[in-house]
Amino acid sequence: MAIPILVMLPLLLISILKESWYPFFFKMARLWSKFILIGMGFAYSIKREQTPEAKKSYMFIANHTSMADIMLMLVSVKNPFVFVGKAELAKIPLFGFFYKRTCILVDRSSPKSRQAVFLRAQKRLKTGVSICIFPEGGVPEEHIDLDGFKDGAFRLAINHQISIVPLTFADNKKRFSYTFFSGSPGKMRVKIHKFISTEGLATNDTRMLNEKSRAVILNQLQTFQK
Repeated sequence: MAIPILVMLPLLLISILKESWYPFFFKMARLWSKFILIGMGFAYSIKREQTPEAKKSYMFIANHTSMADIMLMLVSVKNPFVFVGKAELAKIPLFGFFYKRTCILVDRSSPKSRQAVFLRAQKRLKTGVSICIFPEGGVPEEHIDLDGFKDGAFRLAINHQISIVPLTFADNKKRFSYTFFSGSPGKMRVKIHKFISTEGLATNDTRMLNEKSRAVILNQLQTFQK
């Protein structure tokens, strides 16, 4: 993780000076992610049912099972997006410095922090970038294929009338899970599903959109396991 950050450090520092320069930072983050995944022996394979349009905002969501989910999301999506992620990751040396300056951090134990996420996400969407949220709200226990989804991502997507883009990560838990001394090099399969429109939906449709999006990812996980 540290090697590509150190190599690109001057450019990374410049790219975070202005919020309008974020797309430049995002391109370097994608290079960083490719370096890490390939260096760890992971060969990623991405299948797309639909491709995001350039200069259009979306809500990207995926199942969350691995330490590699962030990197795989970055290499899978070309549209600049901002992660909504847990504040604890900001404590990681070097990585955390850039993480807390480019992502929207949330302290799940604080209602005030969760409310602030909506305000910051709205601000970023207005600049033309997309948002990425892992809607399980954390990493489920090893025996759970897909945990229940929180409503935040879907409420935000409805409020801004942006499409949901579900992604399914098939192999991340097997390749590099949160269980230490587990995993192995190999293929990481990604499926980018057809977008789910929020056009005409209202806040009271949040639960329906949540369940519909979760069903898409869960069905694909079950298909991958066959």
